[in-house]
Amino acid sequence: MSEAAPVPDEELVARAAAGDHGAFDTLVRRHTARMYRVALRITGSSSEAEDVVQEAWLSAWRALPAFRFESAVSTWLYRVTTNGALGVVRRRKPTVPLDEGDAGVVPGPEGHVVSAEQVGTVLRAIAELDVGQRIPLILREFEGLTYDEVAEVLEVSVPALRARLHRARVALLAKLGDNFRPGER
Repeated sequence: MSEAAPVPDEELVARAAAGDHGAFDTLVRRHTARMYRVALRITGSSSEAEDVVQEAWLSAWRALPAFRFESAVSTWLYRVTTNGALGVVRRRKPTVPLDEGDAGVVPGPEGHVVSAEQVGTVLRAIAELDVGQRIPLILREFEGLTYDEVAEVLEVSVPALRARLHRARVALLAKLGDNFRPGER
């Protein structure tokens, strides 16, 4: 017996907009973990990230009937989450660095190469970046979105995004200074 192919997000959105709560539940299960990671990396707080994701889903539910399918559903959800997290960061005083407990959360090969201490140093430096630099860096480097997808989420052109990412990487390297030298152990 073969398994049915997963229902595409676009179909789930259409069904949810028509009142199918099960379709919306499937979207929630499919995308919440990624939305939470983005919110956590932007806010630096697990409780704030949970609140951002909950608000993002409420906003998404209310906006379903107006969704025009001009972008991928995942891109739209990243935008809603990013905007919500940005609002949280703007309402508070200075940026709060990531806790030590989050230091071990680095996807991809980088996590296997650098020590846990270096990972913590890099994550704290990222958390100290200006939010305008931090968000594109998180979406591109941690979440693996393409340049086009990140540009769409942030509603900027790809050249503007590339410039932001370049400034973010330069600022990150400046913050790291002598505390981190790739390749050293």
